[in-house]
Amino acid sequence: MNLATISLAYLKARSLNTLLNILLLALGVATIVLLLLATTQLDNRMRRDAQGIDLVVGAKGSPMQVILSSIYALDVPTGNIPYTQAQEIAKHRTVKKAIPLALGDSYKGARIVGTTHAYLDHYGARLAAGKRWEKVLEAVIGADVAARLNLKLGDRFHGSHGMGESGEAHEEHPYVVVGILQPSGTVLDRLVICSVESVWAMHASHHEIKDISDIANRLKDEEKEYTALLIQYASPIAAAMLPRYVNNNSAMQAASPAYETARLFSIIGVGVDVLRGFALVLVFSAGLSVFIALYNALNERRYDLAVMRTLGARPRTLLLLLLFEGLLLALIGGVLGIVLGHALAEGLGHALRAAQQVSVTGWTWVKEEWWVLALAAGVGIVAALIPAWRAYRTDIAGTLARG
Repeated sequence: MNLATISLAYLKARSLNTLLNILLLALGVATIVLLLLATTQLDNRMRRDAQGIDLVVGAKGSPMQVILSSIYALDVPTGNIPYTQAQEIAKHRTVKKAIPLALGDSYKGARIVGTTHAYLDHYGARLAAGKRWEKVLEAVIGADVAARLNLKLGDRFHGSHGMGESGEAHEEHPYVVVGILQPSGTVLDRLVICSVESVWAMHASHHEIKDISDIANRLKDEEKEYTALLIQYASPIAAAMLPRYVNNNSAMQAASPAYETARLFSIIGVGVDVLRGFALVLVFSAGLSVFIALYNALNERRYDLAVMRTLGARPRTLLLLLLFEGLLLALIGGVLGIVLGHALAEGLGHALRAAQQVSVTGWTWVKEEWWVLALAAGVGIVAALIPAWRAYRTDIAGTLARG
């Protein structure tokens, strides 16, 4: 018989205690793994969505709300901005690129974004089918939207006012799907994208315009509005000049994606730290439970260990036996916890996708998980040290005499 066979036999004999120790450790590891997967993927996703966007110009209000609504499609806009003022900012000498956004409508929870082809180019969008829009009320849909709503090329749908599913539908002007995007891992996956003029056309009746095919020319400049501008700086000095210029010389506000995203993660980080602390308590509680189980088992097995010594087992063998049991418990619990953490992450991802939020998947691996497994193994070994040392120093004669 070898160490593995003997250890498994002892653990199987105390199956209830073994199962409890494994589950306790697995829960702690699963919580840590879930946090790792969720925070890593959310951080990567938000960095991808904000990449190349130095500034967002929107209506006065909460800067974070401007960022969340314009870049991440996670909040409602603070309002609209005048077309003429937005054009002035877009032509500013410190601006390299300005992408207009017109928000406010949705279709079954999927946000409709009026913009230009530059928005697709910014994220490197590729078409899985069809083409980009060319006319008013032609729309391109993201991969998640196509899958969730089962939309195909040529399908028609009506946008609704607002970002929810209960808004008033614009029945008089249906959109037609002319393109479906490939999955990109960016905010595009969750959007319905069309021209700015298409969004203006939804509200043409407010200006008593019936022919929407040339809506851009039929509307006066003072009647046109954007929701936000996504801006890329022309030079580093723009970071000091442009936000101040926007805030001081217009009815709009400038919001920095880098600053607001860092502030958002600092807020989220408090809750993450609390959960991570709770998970570590579970892991070390499991370690204490393993220690108690092995220590009590040692008292019950003293006679067996003494017999093993008389049959030729060396003190080092007994020490390794107890250490191996602690490590085996920890590794089983650690591996089970990692599997459970990935399953929970996948479940969270399904829930987020159903709510049209930033998605998370359990079908990925982050390098920090190796450290979590090492932590679990370390806890198992440390918990087994004292019982293993006592086994090493077993008094053969005294133990056999007591029986």
